[in-house]
Amino acid sequence: MRTSNPNDPETMETMGMLKGKTAVVTGSTSGIGRAIAESLADLGASVVINGFGDADDIEALRCDLERRSGAVARYDSADMSQADAVRGLITGAIDHFGSVDVLVNNAGIQHVAPIEAFPPATWDAILAINLSSAFHTAACALPVMKQKGWGRIINIASAHALVASPFKSAYVAAKHGVAGLTKTIALEAAEHGVTANAVCPGYVWTPLVEKQVPENARARGLTEAEVIRDVLLAAQPTKAFVTVGQVAGLVGFLASEAAASITGAILTIDGGWTAE
Repeated sequence: MRTSNPNDPETMETMGMLKGKTAVVTGSTSGIGRAIAESLADLGASVVINGFGDADDIEALRCDLERRSGAVARYDSADMSQADAVRGLITGAIDHFGSVDVLVNNAGIQHVAPIEAFPPATWDAILAINLSSAFHTAACALPVMKQKGWGRIINIASAHALVASPFKSAYVAAKHGVAGLTKTIALEAAEHGVTANAVCPGYVWTPLVEKQVPENARARGLTEAEVIRDVLLAAQPTKAFVTVGQVAGLVGFLASEAAASITGAILTIDGGWTAE
């Protein structure tokens, strides 16, 4: 087995393959988005992060991204439910760095309720954050990408972009919409060196999910192992969570030159969920 040598020219080239490029990752102060931001910084990109959280924690993350990349990292607190703020996130990055080369639309929220009881305001918020924000960021970033003749738009969708689950009407509708938006962007940008792809994770092990395990166990009278296997991972044939590192690794590949001919793809990383 070939091991990675940090002094090996091939490894050094991979580590710096995004050097000089700027990446914007929405919803990136925790969970999947944070892992993606860290991965892109490791590849040498200047990274713009976005999301909510403790100010000191966010600043520590920003500094860590600069350490990882050797480039500038910025934080933008744009509210992804507000179109003007979303567009300002991209125009601000362009004003500061001169371009947005890699755009990762990751921001999202969830709510579970029957359709007849689903709060209309919550429906609107989920559609705005999970779907419309991706439209607004892409609309602002595409002109610069096309002008440069290079760009990567990577939308973090979900297995729910391909299949539905009860009581998740807004989330499922939004993620199906992300899949369609991704394909349309790919077709419009195909002759400009710009790719657009959607990554569709199944259940991912994040701090938010980890917190839910003991809560579910108490509420259902199950062990934590039973909650993981029979409740959270019931749909995933592997009975194993996807990790944030695995999602980030796929995003990093899609940002690379090796993925230049992959566009319009809806790529699952779901432990076999959508194979059934």
